[in-house]
Amino acid sequence: MTERVTPEGPFTLDHVDAIDCCLEPVPWLFASDHADAIDAHWATLLAALPKMFNGRVLLQHRGAVEQDDTGRRVYRGAYFEAEFKAFLAWRDFGYPMLGVRNGFAMAALRGSDGGFVLGEMGPHTANAGRIYFPSGTPDLSDLVGDRVDLDGSARRELVEETGLDPDDLDFAPGFTLLHDPVRVCCMKLVRSREPADALAARIEAALARDADPELVRIHVVRGEADMRPEMPVFVTDYMRHMFARDL
Repeated sequence: MTERVTPEGPFTLDHVDAIDCCLEPVPWLFASDHADAIDAHWATLLAALPKMFNGRVLLQHRGAVEQDDTGRRVYRGAYFEAEFKAFLAWRDFGYPMLGVRNGFAMAALRGSDGGFVLGEMGPHTANAGRIYFPSGTPDLSDLVGDRVDLDGSARRELVEETGLDPDDLDFAPGFTLLHDPVRVCCMKLVRSREPADALAARIEAALARDADPELVRIHVVRGEADMRPEMPVFVTDYMRHMFARDL
């Protein structure tokens, strides 16, 4: 496992009108060649985070932006199934054996006054302390037939993590992609009809009613001064891009 990349970025930013990805099984040599190391890593993680579950996730093995006959920009890609513990080991070992990417959707939640609303992951999660928009590595529940529904994934994660009703929100068309050699973050802009502080208070109230919430607190970002090191680079890059567009 000698081929590694930097932990984050630099990220290329792109906008697409649609995403069209399928399930296309392929063998993942990292998982088969390093099974013992993966198991040992998982045992260490479970000792600290016993609530984690080794489910099945979907990882991307190819993807590119294409232009269709109507002039729309479409991101087309393909995913395969993997164990969550193998994905975490691949991530934590420094992304060895390139050619696979974590292709996931995020619901970029924005208040009516322009402030972005983000959540801080709880201590029982694999990303404890990180601050970002509702999201998750796609899994089998995001499959519609043989298609990977990233639009649906963004909506599902938003509801699960915040308790918001999607009927009260406006989902912008298309996606903004932020990608590097090991990640494709598909940002779906979601606008609320409430200002950011009121939206954050409503989410905090929903978290207080949840016996085991994924998020422990909510953060509002209105500009550079509100950005924090716990926010991934692709999240802060996206917000800077959107704030620049507002000027």
